Amino acid sequence: MFERLEVIKNKYDELQTNLANPEIISDYNKLKSLSKEASDLEETVKKYQEYEDTAKSLEEAKTLMKDPELKEMAEIEASELKDRLEAITHELEILLIPKDENDGKNVIMEIRGAAGGDEANIFAGDLYRMYTYYAEKNNWKIEELHAIEGTSGGYSQVEIMIKGDDVYKKLKYESGSHRVQRVPVTETQGRVHTSTATVLVMPEVETANIDIKESDIKMDVYHSSGAGGQSVNTSNSAVRLTHIPTGVVVTCQTERSQLKNRDRAMNLLKIKIQDAIRSKEEQELGATRKSKIGTGDRSEKIRTYNYPQNRVTDHRINFSIMNLDKVMDGDLEPIIEALITEDIRLKLAGENFE
Repeated sequence: MFERLEVIKNKYDELQTNLANPEIISDYNKLKSLSKEASDLEETVKKYQEYEDTAKSLEEAKTLMKDPELKEMAEIEASELKDRLEAITHELEILLIPKDENDGKNVIMEIRGAAGGDEANIFAGDLYRMYTYYAEKNNWKIEELHAIEGTSGGYSQVEIMIKGDDVYKKLKYESGSHRVQRVPVTETQGRVHTSTATVLVMPEVETANIDIKESDIKMDVYHSSGAGGQSVNTSNSAVRLTHIPTGVVVTCQTERSQLKNRDRAMNLLKIKIQDAIRSKEEQELGATRKSKIGTGDRSEKIRTYNYPQNRVTDHRINFSIMNLDKVMDGDLEPIIEALITEDIRLKLAGENFE
């Protein structure tokens, strides 16, 4: 570990020297790139410096313990410094875990009503509301890209862009099948039903890295529509793009301009294709998209929202919390933090999803 820390420290010092070079200062793109690289290393370097300072102080305290008059005070100080050194070592271990390059990215989130008919669509709408409130608490911005409303409320499908700091870092664990247990509003005999909605979270990608041939795209245009297929736009502005080689389909109808909807749909298409490519590569390598926390497959049941018991249970980490009402109002942080903590524990233990 300390050999790696020395390498990181030397690299950071080299970057600082380069950043003071007038030639690099005059090159905006190079300056931006090196500044980002230095910024990524800075926290680890500072923590390593804290470790070295604390270790030095501990050795000094041990030396003072040889003095009979200072022994008692030095022993107390040495004990405190030893505890602090152990804590810093753990913090360094966490900092040295390979970072997910997508953690700082915005995300595309897709929510679909699944098993349960109208109730599944209503639940999909509830999840959309929950994530909207959670985004507001984190000062993130939400932009709706495409939505098909359910006939009895909610959504059969809704796709949104969420922008802000560390969006993917916190929301990447949300992909999967979400199950709800409650009495539907349509239930006349008060029986509890089980329905599901699926969530897929994809990091926004640099679209310039993906080359899509126009000849591989089939475009359909039609009237934008609301709940029940009701037309909300008399022109053919809604756009559906199909990528023939992969079968990926995207739709956008949020803009009144067909051209703007096509641009948005093309960006979404590139993101979905990139996500499919990354998923395939990781499956071929026998890896996982989310460590042992889960594969991110929408067929995987990850969480249950039990309304009669006001309980939310995340099945991947066997974590339950008895305040479903607050969770649905956007208080997701305790669950997210528990998932992040378990993910870190597994990575430190060197465990992989099989």
